[in-house]
Amino acid sequence: MTLEKNFIDDKRIVEILSKTPSVEEINEVLEKSKECKGLTFEEVGVLLNAPEEMVIPTLSEVAGKIKNKIYGNRVVLFAPLYISNHCVNNCTYCGYARSNDFKRRKLNKEELIQEVEILENLGHKRLALEVGEDPKNAPIDYVIDSINTIYNTQRDNGEIRRINVNIAATTREDYKKLHEVGIGTYILFQETYHKPTYDRVHPNSLKGDYIYHLNSFHRAQEAGIDDVGAGALFGLYDYKYEVLGLLMHNKVLEDKYGVGFHTVSVPRIKKAKGMDLNDFKYLVSDDEFRKIVMLLRVAMPYVGIILSTRESEELRKELINSGVSQISAGSCTGVGGYKESEMNVSSNQFETEDNRSPLEVLKGLVNQGFIPSYCTACYRSGRTGDRFMSLAKSGQIGYICTPNALMTFMEYLKDYGDAELKEKGEELIWYEVNQIDNEKVRKNTIDKLNRIKNGERDLFV
Repeated sequence: MTLEKNFIDDKRIVEILSKTPSVEEINEVLEKSKECKGLTFEEVGVLLNAPEEMVIPTLSEVAGKIKNKIYGNRVVLFAPLYISNHCVNNCTYCGYARSNDFKRRKLNKEELIQEVEILENLGHKRLALEVGEDPKNAPIDYVIDSINTIYNTQRDNGEIRRINVNIAATTREDYKKLHEVGIGTYILFQETYHKPTYDRVHPNSLKGDYIYHLNSFHRAQEAGIDDVGAGALFGLYDYKYEVLGLLMHNKVLEDKYGVGFHTVSVPRIKKAKGMDLNDFKYLVSDDEFRKIVMLLRVAMPYVGIILSTRESEELRKELINSGVSQISAGSCTGVGGYKESEMNVSSNQFETEDNRSPLEVLKGLVNQGFIPSYCTACYRSGRTGDRFMSLAKSGQIGYICTPNALMTFMEYLKDYGDAELKEKGEELIWYEVNQIDNEKVRKNTIDKLNRIKNGERDLFV
């Protein structure tokens, strides 16, 4: 059992960020970034301290090439599903803070099925389950029952094939329950790696234990969950500190378990009930945000980078070209939000900026030349943790992920696409099939695509 401790080296981070790099140092690190081998903490510090206008053009190009080399031109899609806004915490940045006065609710089984059926009718195959922290009103057994209900809810050709779970830091025993029920990635944001800030923004809260929260992925790994997804809420503290904190956290996991983060999310603070953005002095500009995303890609080449609908359509389209590999689509960030959106009612946790439907998002991706992917095959085939990373690092993951992306996109076209998307989508699919250089893989993909066109579903490598 791991001894829980603070493994974020504050002194080292402060020392790295205290240095002003020369032009020669900046250019040297930019050149090294092209090697697709990652960067040291100190090298990342050089680029963090460099002016945005000096590094963004090169980083954008390099990050895009690295992402394409490892993951190809696929973009994975998912949707969040909020099932309870009961919360005992009083986080100063969150609309669910216990001090906010609004009617709390959690979905009962019938309401949950309604939400899932709506999401299935939108074409979604993977969800990110979101739950406020409240051991009394939303205990682990409620979460487990909800996961089982989601997996068992199927309508026509719609089904949720994998659920990633974002719940509060918990015990090894609870993580074991999540593992046994078949979750995908366990997601938890540290929010901020700067402990004084962490303590300040989580007053009188269960979430206020920095060390317990920080060591959650250790407990999850020891319970059998080998895919974990991290993130920081950019805007709580200096973004440069948070980037280095993420990198340190990832390295600790790699050193101990042989695999670090499966994904990293990059949310920025958005307006929410009960908070004023003017109270946060570390808000991140668009250029700073661009640099964050690009730096994470070059520093951690094999990590999936997730960009949510917190960001605008324009910025999301741009950053998909610069390292982002997963996006949410058609998101509602309130409990019962998908049913409420049909009635033009809203109870969102925070404001979103990209409010396109999944169909519109897919059309945008296709117009950019990207393959929309609803693939969940690796989770269900045991290609997780270090097994997935070994395939990614060896360059073999493309022979698995590209065919599976094409198959799930063909499913979407047949079941949910309109005439415009069907025409453009099939043209893209057959073009991409012909780019597969392994003849056996190409023939197998063509066979399965044709079987999907003839009515079969859930075919994958």
